[in-house]
Amino acid sequence: MPIPGTPSRAELVEHLVATRIAGEVATPRENNLSHYRKLANGDRHYWLGLELGERWTDEQDVLAVMAERVGVNDDPEHRYGQDTIDPELTVDGLERMAGRLRKAAEGRQRVLLATGHPGGLLDVHRATAAALRAAGCDIVVIPDGLTTDEGYVMQFADVAVLEHGATLWHTHSGAPMKTILTALEREGRPLPDLVVADHGWAGAAGQYGVDSVGYADCNDPALFLAEAEGTVQVTVPLDDHVTSPRHYDPMTAYLLAAAGLS
Repeated sequence: MPIPGTPSRAELVEHLVATRIAGEVATPRENNLSHYRKLANGDRHYWLGLELGERWTDEQDVLAVMAERVGVNDDPEHRYGQDTIDPELTVDGLERMAGRLRKAAEGRQRVLLATGHPGGLLDVHRATAAALRAAGCDIVVIPDGLTTDEGYVMQFADVAVLEHGATLWHTHSGAPMKTILTALEREGRPLPDLVVADHGWAGAAGQYGVDSVGYADCNDPALFLAEAEGTVQVTVPLDDHVTSPRHYDPMTAYLLAAAGLS
């Protein structure tokens, strides 16, 4: 590390495991199951801006989707200790996302990028925005003066974030994205053709009817359920806050190369 240039698929899988972006990740099994249970019990904090209704009220159904799409242990009796993200599924997700980014670039579409996890993923989104802009996409500039109950909705390096107390804020809420989209409509501006995001930013965009792709950790099941239902187009499984944001650089290089943007 760092891997020079763009890694091969095999090199990227090895890197993801070595940095714990995938493989045996830091998120413990008991945290995963707790979040699956809370989502199934209707705790909207875990719905990530989506409207799941009564469709996911059995936590075992949630676990089954997470085993299939993320690679967590599918044994409901495994309740404590280590859990996993399958790095092959991470790369599969990156390749699906790359296909949608390629479509955006070919159509010079309007793209909005956002993150609720700026400590880990801000630069992933910034690099994606720069590559899309270079390809001719219109990177959406959000309206000024937007707020939610948590803070100010801002934009740094072409990425929408939540700012609170002069600090970029970690948030699962879908409210910031909904605030942006309703403000664009209020100003008579077109909605994005594509949102690239994570957490509630991605969920709320999909729920609003905008094409949405994003990243999610193994303890954030809502976006994977939304992908299963077709509300979100792509959800890439990964640990969304490892020890250094630089660990995501090879992943970003692979994504942009697969999309024809590097």
